Amino acid sequence: MSDQRYPDDLVVTAQDFADCGWKDVLDQTAREGYSAMWHAFSDAARKAMDVGRQPQGKVLWLLADACSMMLSPSSQNEPFKPFAVFSARRSVIPDDLSESDIEFFAEILDEVDDIWLKARLADLVWLKRKLRDVKFALAAIDSYRSISLDTKTWIRDGQECWERAIRLTRMLKAGAGGRLEEMEGVVLQALTDATTGDGFLGVWLAGLLESNGLGHDQKMLIAQKLESLAREFDGMGELHRSRDFFSTAARWFERAGDETKAAAMTVEVAEGWAKEAIARISNESPSHMVAASFYENAIQTYRTIPRAERVAHQVDERLAELRTHLNDSGEKSLSEMGLVSTPGIDITQIVENARKSVSGKSATDALLAFANLHRGAKLDELHKSALERMREFVFSSLFSSTVLSGDGRVIAKRPAMSLRAELSPDDEIAIRAEMIRDYGISVSIVVQGDIWPALEVLLLEHRLREVDFVGLAEHAPIVPKGRARLFGKALFAGYDRDFITALHLLIPQVEHMVRVHLKEAGAKTTNLDKDGIETENGLNTLMDLPETEKVFGKDLAFELRTLFCDAFGPNLRNELAHGLLDEDACHSPFAIYAWWLALRLVFNTWWNAARKEPNGREEGEPRGG
Repeated sequence: MSDQRYPDDLVVTAQDFADCGWKDVLDQTAREGYSAMWHAFSDAARKAMDVGRQPQGKVLWLLADACSMMLSPSSQNEPFKPFAVFSARRSVIPDDLSESDIEFFAEILDEVDDIWLKARLADLVWLKRKLRDVKFALAAIDSYRSISLDTKTWIRDGQECWERAIRLTRMLKAGAGGRLEEMEGVVLQALTDATTGDGFLGVWLAGLLESNGLGHDQKMLIAQKLESLAREFDGMGELHRSRDFFSTAARWFERAGDETKAAAMTVEVAEGWAKEAIARISNESPSHMVAASFYENAIQTYRTIPRAERVAHQVDERLAELRTHLNDSGEKSLSEMGLVSTPGIDITQIVENARKSVSGKSATDALLAFANLHRGAKLDELHKSALERMREFVFSSLFSSTVLSGDGRVIAKRPAMSLRAELSPDDEIAIRAEMIRDYGISVSIVVQGDIWPALEVLLLEHRLREVDFVGLAEHAPIVPKGRARLFGKALFAGYDRDFITALHLLIPQVEHMVRVHLKEAGAKTTNLDKDGIETENGLNTLMDLPETEKVFGKDLAFELRTLFCDAFGPNLRNELAHGLLDEDACHSPFAIYAWWLALRLVFNTWWNAARKEPNGREEGEPRGG
């Protein structure tokens, strides 16, 4: 089968569209969103070209290209993105379509009776046609909002379609008539009709209303519906689902002005974590490590309850009990410590093995392999190697050296080695500088040989979305409460290879994560000046605290310090904070590795905490792929 596409000068007509058999293609395709339509049209286009039906083949290729794009409704200017991006090429975006292609879509639109295809073509015409006609925007809105609101459809582009319909409606304002109110009513009714059999649909619909400022007049009814579903899930032992519903109900009660009920829902979320901790200790394969993370989540959740509501729910007493359980599980978890590994993957091999390690797997297994391509830095090994080399090649160690910033400033000095048997503080500084140099070489090899090739395969084989990364962050114990969306957006930006956005979102969140976990360990993270003003210490100071290695381990602490706040390294935190990171630095191996390391931490802590649902799917499992 040939992969040849159509000649550049080939002109197609409405008759070619009628003759291309597009309806038969869709009738024979399982309706699983635009991805399935794209593959079906692509296959049909190749077959048409193989038998010499070039006009019909071009039509099918155009339909395939239209369906291949990923809808990003949050962006008004670039709502369609390529499904895959490689180092020297990418898949189709709207700018690749010619004026004649757009006019062709406009010409055939009235003949299209498939709502998915009609929505996509009308949206592209509205977006790209030079002479804008509001009828195409309205056609897109009406087609998008005709897509059913059920669980299966929602996770297969339905969410993005409804989001796009609402965004287009807001863009048109009065020109959209009463469509926004009508859509609000449909979503509210779907939420009202939702049952436990619909899984997370109720939470998703409530989120759609919340993120778009809808449901204002029905806040209390929405909150009560979410609470009802949460209690049903809790009674069924579906603790993960019940927590999400209780948490969402809390936000809606708060929006409705009922702080008492909001606090009660938050208590249910915290107790859900505590119940799950007990379950993990009591099952056939007990894990005190996971239980400890659940107890920590319960404590953090209780702490979000306003002081005015704490007495009614005996929060202080409950916190004392949970801390006791946390300490007990923490002590017992020491014997369970180990690395997450993927059998059969040799992470020391070059590009081909990196690609093979993630290829042909489900989204979850591919991310597991990707997150564990590299074992991370080993502090003791780096120290030993640097010291042996410096003592072997004495001449280069006898002289001090300076580190200059990109604009020529001296930002660090490495002292000369004393060569005494007992290492001095200056010797340790020199050794550390050499360790960071070795670490930098290792990072470059890992990024170019493992992370980048594997990421290209992930992008090709899986269509993961921002919501998938937010979901990972929400259920990863390492991510502080209230920061899941920021972490998720940062991780998705890096997955989408937008490391400029990824770094600017990620670095402040990494600092906050370090601060939160140090506070949990009892570390003092603030500074009190002579005037009695207390300020939070920066990451540089936090990494010097004695509790840092106890909380994060010496290997991870070394990587965090080296990547983000050591002048001998890339110093990403300080460079970004002072506006010194340029575009090239945001795409450097250090920047890419920093994103990957954050993904590794989030994914592996999620993986350790995940448990099998009755249907065999991991809790919080990404839906892409």
